[in-house]
Amino acid sequence: MVNAVHTVVYAEDPVAVRAFFRDVLGLAHVDAHDGWLIFRLPPGELGVHPAAPPGAPSGHHELFLMCPDVAQAVAELRRRGAEVEGDIADRGFGLVTSVRVPGAGSLGFYQPKHPTAYDLEADDGTPPTSPGSAGYTVRPIGSVRGGRQQVEDDGWAEVTSRI
Repeated sequence: MVNAVHTVVYAEDPVAVRAFFRDVLGLAHVDAHDGWLIFRLPPGELGVHPAAPPGAPSGHHELFLMCPDVAQAVAELRRRGAEVEGDIADRGFGLVTSVRVPGAGSLGFYQPKHPTAYDLEADDGTPPTSPGSAGYTVRPIGSVRGGRQQVEDDGWAEVTSRI
C-alpha cells in the first residue's frame, strides 16, 4: 500500500534550501521541473513521541537525518560550510545535534543508540535497504543524472543503491 515517504520542507528561500541539500548535504536529486529539485533520502523510519510537556498541543513534527557517527557527520558538515547549532547532546536514546538550514530553520542529525526500524525486512520479504545490506552501496556525495551519479572521489559511477 505505501512504498515511500515524501517529506516537504517549507522555506522562505526554497532556492537556497535546495542548494543546501544539494551542495552541503550532497543529496542525490531529480529536477522535477524548472529547478524544482526532489531529493533522494536514505531509508527511513517514523517515531511517535508524546507531546512535551504533557497536555501540550499535538501536531509538531521534526526531521532528523540518521547517521552512524554524528561526530564525523558534524565535522564533514562544518567542512562543507554548514552552521552546526550547539554541541552534540546525549539524550539517552541517541546522540543529537542540529544544523541551520538557510531560510528553513533547523535540521536534526541523530545517531541512535536503540534498535532501528529502517533496516527491517519488508512485509513482502524484500531485504532491507540499509548500509551494510546486500545490494546497497552508500555514495554520500553527488547527484543523480540519467541513472548515473557524480561522486567526489572517483568521478562518475553507476548508482547501485535502492530505496
